[in-house]
Amino acid sequence: MLISDPSWAVQADLSRLHDLLLDLLCDRAYREGDFLLSSGQRSTYYINGKQVTLHPQGAVAVGRLLAARLPQEITAVAGLTLGADPIVTAVSVVAAYEGRQLTPLIVRKEAKGHGTQAYIEGPELPAGTAIAVLEDVVTTGSSALKAVARLRDAGYVVDRVLSLVDRQQGGAELYAKEGLIFDALYRISDLQQRYQELTAR
Repeated sequence: MLISDPSWAVQADLSRLHDLLLDLLCDRAYREGDFLLSSGQRSTYYINGKQVTLHPQGAVAVGRLLAARLPQEITAVAGLTLGADPIVTAVSVVAAYEGRQLTPLIVRKEAKGHGTQAYIEGPELPAGTAIAVLEDVVTTGSSALKAVARLRDAGYVVDRVLSLVDRQQGGAELYAKEGLIFDALYRISDLQQRYQELTAR
């Protein structure tokens, strides 16, 4: 279905879409081997989320599934560049098609070197705006936490982090300590089980 029907990301109901996106993640983003992660840890597997978040149908699926998990009081989404950029955009665009306003913001790792020297790119929102931070893959949780800190420093209210995949290596525990709600579409065990099923065929 992923190859023969390019409308799957738009047409599938959310339950089916969740399964189809898992297959796409296994096919395009998940690899096994010896890898050095951005956290400095070594791993026997690697997830390149951008292989899915920059995939046309993948972006639509990500946008639909993540937007559906955001409570109505959330009116903006943000994330740390670069991994979150396509996710934030996809969620905002999908929400607009569904009649909902979710303003997208991008959080820089370093302040802009010219002009306003801002850390946050996107429309300026009122202080107190409720924002959810989006991430592709959570390992230790430190990347998304940088975005949370920058957004809070700017006067926004951030109470949750939502990711595509939780590697279950400390991120959830870190967010809990910071008083953040954490949710992920998939646990790493979901990907590994489905990957084994697909490669065994």
